[in-house]
Amino acid sequence: MRHPTPDPPAPGQESVWDYPRPPRVEASDESVEVWVGGVRVASSTRTLRVLETSHPPTYYLPVDDVVPGALRPVDGATWCEFKGEAAYFDLVGGGTSAPRAAWSYPRPSRGFERLVGHVAVMPGAVDRCTVDGEVVVPQAGGFYGGWVTSRVVGPFKGEPGTWGW
Repeated sequence: MRHPTPDPPAPGQESVWDYPRPPRVEASDESVEVWVGGVRVASSTRTLRVLETSHPPTYYLPVDDVVPGALRPVDGATWCEFKGEAAYFDLVGGGTSAPRAAWSYPRPSRGFERLVGHVAVMPGAVDRCTVDGEVVVPQAGGFYGGWVTSRVVGPFKGEPGTWGW
């Protein structure tokens, strides 16, 4: 399948088509929050962003910045060709649970060691995620964990017809 024409970024924006493949991990000091059951279960200004061609960033929060007890390990794993085997968690808050809404890489592949001790969150599985106060739009398709904000432009992988990008 042919890649789409990238949307031109405005000043202060990033094009996901300028992100690398394989992905890059970079530190971010943006204010990131995660809400479940009407309760803030995570808040950090020391996250990592994973940036991959055609994908909005995925934010990884330090486990220490998640409310104690909000991460409940669950069975099952998935494999990423770049990062290795992912372990999953339910996110718990406000008397509710968001099943398999978070994941981590306890033993990531070479080049992704910085992800140890961090957890990513699927924005569409929780009440809301914010970056610098802006509510995140989940990456389309329900498979990828990208965080769409006004900072990034696409088009983004995940929409119908984009599987082959």
